[in-house]
Amino acid sequence: METKRKDILWFIILRLIIITSIIISTFLQFEASEHLIFLPLFYLIIAVYFLSFIYLILYHLGKYYVFQVQLQIFFDLLFITLLVYLAGGLRGSFYFLYIFEIIAASIVLSSRATYITAALSSVCFGILVDGMYLGVIPYFYSGQRAEYSFGFVLNNIFIAWGVFFLVAFLINHLTGSLRKTRKQLQIAEKELEIKKNLAVAGEFSAQLAHEIRNPLAAISGSIQVLRKEMKLSGEQNRLMDIVIDESQRASQSIEQFLNMASPSKETFSELNLSALMDETLTLMQRGGVLANKYRIEGNYKSAKLTYYGSKNQFKQIFWNLLKNGIKAMPDGGTLKIDFIKKGKDEISLVFSDNGSGMAKEEKDRLFEPFYSGFKEGKGIGLAIVHRIVDDYKGRIEAFSDPGRGTKIVIIFPWRSAAEFNK
Repeated sequence: METKRKDILWFIILRLIIITSIIISTFLQFEASEHLIFLPLFYLIIAVYFLSFIYLILYHLGKYYVFQVQLQIFFDLLFITLLVYLAGGLRGSFYFLYIFEIIAASIVLSSRATYITAALSSVCFGILVDGMYLGVIPYFYSGQRAEYSFGFVLNNIFIAWGVFFLVAFLINHLTGSLRKTRKQLQIAEKELEIKKNLAVAGEFSAQLAHEIRNPLAAISGSIQVLRKEMKLSGEQNRLMDIVIDESQRASQSIEQFLNMASPSKETFSELNLSALMDETLTLMQRGGVLANKYRIEGNYKSAKLTYYGSKNQFKQIFWNLLKNGIKAMPDGGTLKIDFIKKGKDEISLVFSDNGSGMAKEEKDRLFEPFYSGFKEGKGIGLAIVHRIVDDYKGRIEAFSDPGRGTKIVIIFPWRSAAEFNK
């Protein structure tokens, strides 16, 4: 919205510059015998200045930006039409100002608004010129009347209409490209921020491993030795089990963190992704992670998709994405897994759930290290997935709305074993 605010401010400033330029050019364009136009033109320009002042007040209030621009464009079209009328219709040259409104609509509003503005400009100009030619609309003063043929009038109207819609088409194409580039830059900035965080995590991981992992291993080993040598009651055995289990869990979290920050050398081979997914689901079911209240759907079995990569890495991807989907559906639901081969160039892995979904802010931070939308989450699993996808020069996208579930799409470039090892 900040960009749109700036666009609105520039729109107001540009209008004031154009109006000031018109004041100067008017005195140069019209002869002394046409002095009758100066007074109404002066009033018209004062009205534009006054409205611009109102627009600035509305701008600083910071509300209803789209409505503000629509209102400004509407009144601008009226003022331009009046200006063309005062200048004598076809005799004057102010109808080029319609083009500025068409450009403004494309930059500040939307493609649809651009064509609507072009259509309104065509209607205003066409009615004015036709009306003046047919005598329905009188000339502002008799000295402006000129003898034009009907063909000349019609030709100029069609030329103006063509220019309006051509400008609308070209400016829409340009602003569309600019918006797409802006979006790509925002995505690139987000990716760069994630990589910076991973780099920081990598530096910290060496210290973390040295300061925590070794003491944890020592504690766990000592407890197990003591357990064998001492006669313990049932409660004491249970407490020993808790210490050992929690030490192992902490150690696993550290290992997962280290895998994210400093990945080890992987062994690559031809993988049957369908079989690997089936194996992952079986492990989750046996481990109690995937309960009966969850239903698995999709074409992952029938797809029989193969890919050249690391078995461990793809297991990490599957496990973390499935676990996130399960967390999003605490009361049960449907997990849909689709594997899609896109021609000879790409494969897509699509994971969908019908869980709680995410707000935009949460979705934008989904792959950041140490950020999690779940209370019990550590913010590591999806960061690992992002890092692996990045290693394969793939891309990952999240689609989600609150209460409507989440869809994660991973797209990998297709490579043979020979190509991957280049």
